[in-house]
Amino acid sequence: MQVKAIPAFSASVALLSFAASAYSAEPDVMALTPTEMKWSSQGGLALPGLEQTILIGDPSKPGPYTIRLKFPAGFKVGPHTHPDSREVTVLSGTWHTGYGEKAEASGLKELPAGSFYTEPANIAHYVEIREPTVIQVSGTGPSGRKFVGPDAPK
Repeated sequence: MQVKAIPAFSASVALLSFAASAYSAEPDVMALTPTEMKWSSQGGLALPGLEQTILIGDPSKPGPYTIRLKFPAGFKVGPHTHPDSREVTVLSGTWHTGYGEKAEASGLKELPAGSFYTEPANIAHYVEIREPTVIQVSGTGPSGRKFVGPDAPK
């Protein structure tokens, strides 16, 4: 019985090893100036009214990704979660974010350009933008967004 288990175990290890190497593959060499980045208001993680550029990977697929999002002044994102943990850097403008399933102005923290914060997986948070703002988000997909709380879209 053990003799039969060893080939099956070895095949499983080989398959997992191949999957891990594909998952951790290094991205191609890339050097982009801001004017070379292609911004779009369609697909990916962009909500209506936003623009995004995907720098590395694809947030809708398994694996690491890095994107930039442009938010106009007055934009708000209600309480929501993401299935993946993320790291966010504020590149320009001022970002206001809070944690919880109810958006409360008193819960917002002001993060000026150069700030960094995290969005742990499945932790509700919300956003308010008061001036044009650009952020850079890195995570490991597949990603997405689920609105939560009493005011979540039905």
